Amino acid sequence: MTSRPHIFDLTPDTLGELIAGWGMPAYRAGQVLEWVYQQQVTDPEQMTNLGKADRQLLSDKLDFTRGMVLGHQLATDGTQKMLIDWSLSPQEATSSLNVLGDSNSQTECVMIPANDARPRRTACISSQIGCAVGCKFCASGLGGLDGNLTAGQIVQQVWQLGTKDKVGRISHVVFMGMGEPLANFAEVTRAIKTINAPWGLGISGRRITVSTVGLPSQIRKLGGLEIPITLAISLHAPNDVLRRELIPWAKSVTIEELVDAGRAYFNESGREVTLEYILLGGVNDQPQHAQELAQVAKKLRSNVNLIRYNEVAPLPFSRPADAGVRLFQQTLQTAGINCHIRASRGRDIAAACGQLRHEHDQRTSNN
Repeated sequence: MTSRPHIFDLTPDTLGELIAGWGMPAYRAGQVLEWVYQQQVTDPEQMTNLGKADRQLLSDKLDFTRGMVLGHQLATDGTQKMLIDWSLSPQEATSSLNVLGDSNSQTECVMIPANDARPRRTACISSQIGCAVGCKFCASGLGGLDGNLTAGQIVQQVWQLGTKDKVGRISHVVFMGMGEPLANFAEVTRAIKTINAPWGLGISGRRITVSTVGLPSQIRKLGGLEIPITLAISLHAPNDVLRRELIPWAKSVTIEELVDAGRAYFNESGREVTLEYILLGGVNDQPQHAQELAQVAKKLRSNVNLIRYNEVAPLPFSRPADAGVRLFQQTLQTAGINCHIRASRGRDIAAACGQLRHEHDQRTSNN
C-alpha cells in the first residue's frame, strides 16, 4: 500500500500545509477540494484552473482514490452494491481482468435509492474490514475482524457511491455496513466531520446515522461530537438472555446500560434514538418479544425500526412471515411506540451486509 497522503483523509488546513511545503500556494487546497467534492473529479489533469506543473505535482504526491472495485452489482430496484479491495490499487483494474484480491482486505458499500416526494440516495458504508462482534445471523463477522478503515477510506465510499454510473449525489449516509463503527471511533468521527463539512460532501448531520451494537462509553462520547447525527442502537432482542445468544458482545453490556447511554445521548444531542431490531423467523419475532421490546423503548426517547431478515447461507436463520411482521408492529404501536418497518431493498443482489464479500471469498476458495 502506498504511503502517499489520501485526498479523502485531508482537510483544507492539512492539505494546505502539504502543498505549501511542495512550493504551491496554500489557496490551491480549496481549489483541489472543490474539484474533488463539488465537481467529483479525482484526476488532476482535469483540474483546469491549475497549472500543468501543479497538476503533475498533485499526481505524484497524492492518492486521489485507493482500493479497487472487485464487484459492482445492480438490483432491479436500483440498489447498487460494491466490493472494494483496499490492498489493490485502481491501476490494477487495467492490468488484469481476473483479479481475485484478498478477502482480508475487502469491504462492501451499498447505494439505496428511494424516489419519494423528495428523492433520496442513501450510502450504506463500512467502517471496518470484517467485524469482531460476531452476530450469529450476520455475514459480516464470518471471517472475524481484519482491521479498521481510515477516515479517508470511509469518506471515499460515500464519494464513490455518488459517482458510480452517475446515480446522483448521495443525500443520506448510514454507518450500517461492515464493522462496529464505535470500535473505530476516531476514524469514524473524522469521517463524519468531512461528510458533514461544507467543503466536503456537505451532508447534514441529521441525514447521517451511526449504527452500533452498543459501546456505552463511546455512545456518550458521540453525544459531544457537536454534529446532530442520528444514533441507532442495534438491539435485535428485547431481553439480555436472548440478546447474548444472538450477539456475543452483549455478554459484557446489558440492555439497561445501553438504555442509560441512549438517554445520555439524547440529553446531550437532543436527537431521538433509533432502536434497530432485525426480525428472525421463530427466534425473536413473537408477540411476547414485541411486548418486552415496547417496555425497553419506553425507557428513553426512541423509535423502533423493524428489519426483515435477509437470509445468509449457511447461517440457520430464516426470514419472518409478512403477517407476523405486521402483527409485531401492531403490538408495538398499540403500546404507544413509534415503529416503522424498513423496506427490504436489493434482495436479488444479496444486499445484506457482508454477503457479497462472503460470496466472492467462496468463489476465490473454489478456484
